[in-house]
Amino acid sequence: MGYVFFRRARAAALGFALAAGNLGMGVAVTAEPSHGIAMYGAPALPPDFVSLPYANPDAPKGGRAVFGNTGGFDTLNPFTTKGTPPWQLRFLAYESLMGRSLDEPFTLYGLLAESVETAPDRSWVEFTLRPEARFSDGSPVTVDDVIWSYRTLGTEGHLRYRGFWSQVESIEQTGDRTVRLTFNSDNRELALLAGMRPILKKAQWEGKDFANAPLPEIPIGTAPYVVTAYEAGRTVTLTRNPDYWGNDLPFRRGTMNFDEIKLEFFGDDTVLFEAFKGGILSAVRETNAESWNSQYNFPAVSRGDIVKSEIQHQRPAAMTGFVMNSRRPPLDDWRVRQALLEAFNYEFINETFTGGHQPRSESYFDNSPLAMQPGPAEGRVREMLMPYKDILLPGALEGYAMPVGNGTERNRDNLRKAADLLTEAGLSVKDGARIGPDGRPLGFTVLLRQGDTQNQSIIDIYAKALSRLGISLRVDRVDNAQYAAREASQDFDITAFRRDLSLSPGNEQRLYWGSAAADEPGSRNMMGVKSPAVDGLIDTLLNARSQEDFIAAARALDRVLTTGRYVIPLWQYGPDRIAHIKALKYPEHTPLYGDIPGFLPEVWWYDPD
Repeated sequence: MGYVFFRRARAAALGFALAAGNLGMGVAVTAEPSHGIAMYGAPALPPDFVSLPYANPDAPKGGRAVFGNTGGFDTLNPFTTKGTPPWQLRFLAYESLMGRSLDEPFTLYGLLAESVETAPDRSWVEFTLRPEARFSDGSPVTVDDVIWSYRTLGTEGHLRYRGFWSQVESIEQTGDRTVRLTFNSDNRELALLAGMRPILKKAQWEGKDFANAPLPEIPIGTAPYVVTAYEAGRTVTLTRNPDYWGNDLPFRRGTMNFDEIKLEFFGDDTVLFEAFKGGILSAVRETNAESWNSQYNFPAVSRGDIVKSEIQHQRPAAMTGFVMNSRRPPLDDWRVRQALLEAFNYEFINETFTGGHQPRSESYFDNSPLAMQPGPAEGRVREMLMPYKDILLPGALEGYAMPVGNGTERNRDNLRKAADLLTEAGLSVKDGARIGPDGRPLGFTVLLRQGDTQNQSIIDIYAKALSRLGISLRVDRVDNAQYAAREASQDFDITAFRRDLSLSPGNEQRLYWGSAAADEPGSRNMMGVKSPAVDGLIDTLLNARSQEDFIAAARALDRVLTTGRYVIPLWQYGPDRIAHIKALKYPEHTPLYGDIPGFLPEVWWYDPD
């Protein structure tokens, strides 16, 4: 079982969003202060909105919730490349100038900033701070803190912040409470990304090394929760700040309701699930439909003490599976990657682990209107692909689909196709072993975290299939710190992969698959994509000025990524599945994006009755 935060989407998501007008292209934005900003068009909520539509403004405050993570942690600074922090920290303990609504494709509303103003062409954006905004120690948030945070995160912070900073021409104070960022590239998303940088306290870090801070040096934030206790690698306790400055903000009304949130760390998913059954944890997320049906029948569920909730959503499906490191030969040959896809017996594996209930991820934007369409590329998609026709891999223009096996364990036909591709790639067989480019028997290592029992079991099946091709496959199971270090240094052949994409893909696409990020330490371009077609289509996506071009660019990008054969996909996930104690409640109206950061625990509350 896996307890991960994001899940698959239902179809019609973008159709809804586009029809609603939030992605309506070509709408001019005038340079006037506003309570919010949308990627395209206007925010759905008026300036006098009471609360976010998926929050209960009357939700009671109080209670305690305990959640489980697998692995451990060695830092409580979630903003640097060093170490492994609890992933929840940056969502619960820190805030930005604007906050995102999960009920719109990409719209932000004022949080630390009371208003936002941008040029009609979005070449600059200006924020006005709320005078009441405070850090958790009671000190005011100043423009100087904002400027320091942007510069520090952009130069010393995690890579996810540096790409944005490279597109900032200048940042300057323009008033007592106003700060303006001017951009050096034509990219309308930058105005929104600017509103999403976390704001930290400058004075805390004077004379200190931000990028290499020790575990006890926890960044001071402005959010409702602060870290009040921890046991290295085992537990973290966050307590709601009774003096939180933003309790009365419409954006915060009905959110951050628990008095205390505790994070417990376990060796693997099995131990975590047993802790939940034993009453130690308040909730778990379940991604496996078969487990949801078969393993949640213990007495507490039967008594009604545990509730099984399914949260419907409208976001694209995530690409989940095993990523191949194309920086390393022979994985730099698409024929070898296709052979590994052919040898992966998805139908048999899916039946074994999910009872065959979950469909496969077929592409990166699967299950959304942004996904590549079956068959040959047509219309605007084809036009966008044609400049790169000489470098596109087979299937990009003609059409491509994932290999389909016959469901039997041996999967003979697909293995035969795999063998032919390997031979075509120059990998011959000698004494029953496939010979690699170095003249030695071919083998791959799969990097997995300790405790990743499901992926280990999948790889065990896969290894048997590859052995019939003369290829060895071994697993390297390492602890969280080692895994983070090896992932950051691209020290793997194959590893587990998950990439969640939104209804409004933008600048993050450069981090995920842009050539400039491919060889950067800590890069999120894990497969090492270096493709002029990918780079060009990302630019086309970012510069789209019409709904038609935006969708066509996403579909064209999806084709190039999918036919790159970088990932061996597993299954999509259905509705978000959360099992929780009955005292945990959530609003009847759930957000467009479902259960992603901003939903549980943010809009839930404790009610023992």
